[in-house]
Amino acid sequence: MANSAFLSDRGVLKLAGGDATNFLHKLVTNSVLNIALGESRYSGLLTAQGKLMFDFFVVPLPEGPDAGYLVDCLREQSADLAKRLNFHKMRAKITIEDQSEAFGVAAFWGDGAPTGIDGVVYRDMRAPDMGLRVIASRASLAGLGSDEASYEAHRVAQGVPKGGVDFVYGDTFVHDANLDRLNGVDFKKGCYVGQEVVARVHFRNSARKRIVKIHFNGPTPDQGAQIMAGEITIGQVGSTAGSEGLASLRLDRLEDAKAAGAAVQAGGVSVDVTVPPEFIETAAGVEKRL
Repeated sequence: MANSAFLSDRGVLKLAGGDATNFLHKLVTNSVLNIALGESRYSGLLTAQGKLMFDFFVVPLPEGPDAGYLVDCLREQSADLAKRLNFHKMRAKITIEDQSEAFGVAAFWGDGAPTGIDGVVYRDMRAPDMGLRVIASRASLAGLGSDEASYEAHRVAQGVPKGGVDFVYGDTFVHDANLDRLNGVDFKKGCYVGQEVVARVHFRNSARKRIVKIHFNGPTPDQGAQIMAGEITIGQVGSTAGSEGLASLRLDRLEDAKAAGAAVQAGGVSVDVTVPPEFIETAAGVEKRL
C-alpha cells in the first residue's frame, strides 16, 4: 500500500486554450511538448537575470495537451504566478485561472498507486523514487490525512529541495537549486526567459553552490543554521527530518575545507556531507578555472 499525504501548501492553476502549449514552452525552463498522460514536467519561471521566481509541475489535462494544462505550484505563490503568466500572455489565446480554493495536491510514494480518488494522477519526475502526485478536489483529498511530516522525510531522503526552505525565490539561480539535476531544465529547447544565464552556467560547468544531503551526528540544528568548516561559512541548513537534512553549500569551499582537514559543523554538531559525483566534477571544474 502506498504512503500518502495531502500537501496543504500546494495550489493549482489551470491554463486552457489553443495557444497554451506554445505559450508555456517559450516561457519556462523545461519543454512542455509531448508530455504523455500520467507524466508531468517539473519547470521554473525565471527573471530576465536567470533567477528562479517560481517552480512547479506542468500537467496535461486528461483530454490531452490541446485542452490545456494544470499547474501544481506553491499555494502562497499561486496568485502571483497567475499574475506573472498573464503579464506574458500578450495576445495568446489562453485563459489562466487560479483554482487553488477548489483543488489541491496529494503525494503518493512507496508500493501501490492512488485508489478511490477522482483526479489527475502524474509522476513526480524530480527523482526516481519520488512517486506519484494527484490533483483533485480539496474535499476528496482531505480524507487522506495530513501526514506531511512523512512526506517531508521522504523528500529529504530523495535529496529533493523545497522552495522557501532550501532556497530563496527571486534570489537563487537554477543550478543553485539543482533544477538541472531534478529534470527541470531542457538544454536543447529554444529561448525562454533567463535562458542565457542558465545556458552559460551549464556549458561552462561553473556552478559553485548546490543543495546536498547531510547527516547530523547529534541534535538537529535549526533551519538556517550556518554550516562551518573551521572558521569559514560554507553554507546553511535547509530542510531537516530527524538526523537527516539538506543544505545549500559552496562546493569550492567544501573542497578547500576537506583539503585542509577542517571539521564541518552546524550549531556545534558534526555534519557528514554527501556530494554526488557529478557535483564534485563541477567543483573541480570551477577550481581549474580560478
